[in-house]
Amino acid sequence: MKSSLLAIGEVAEHFNLPTHVLRHWESVGLLSPSRAEGGRRRYTRADLVRVGTIVEMKRAGLGLPDIADFLGSIHTTARKDVLRRNQLALQDRIAALQSALALVEAALHCSHDDIATCPTYQSCVAEMVGTHTAGAPETAGS
Repeated sequence: MKSSLLAIGEVAEHFNLPTHVLRHWESVGLLSPSRAEGGRRRYTRADLVRVGTIVEMKRAGLGLPDIADFLGSIHTTARKDVLRRNQLALQDRIAALQSALALVEAALHCSHDDIATCPTYQSCVAEMVGTHTAGAPETAGS
């Protein structure tokens, strides 16, 4: 099994993380790799699964406290509660990114000299513009 133990640098490189991130996660209790002679950290396959879980949860927008709750729970119900708490926020982020992508694509495919005057582009931002109409007087401070 010794050959399957990885040093912190190898784990960091595998997940494209700086080593200080792994050390921080250890300091807040998310990781607890074994130690070799000289106090060097050694990561097992189970540690790699844990790091992968943290990376994916961070990518999904979960904060370290929620990740700690998820990883620290032995009950499926508690783990699902953490996921439910974050599901709506993730769905909102996805919708915002899809809207932003639609705006970029509309601008890229626009044949108008001035993208801002393109009806397709304007329809993409119409929801953000809301009830304001063209030619309406601006309020003080706008």
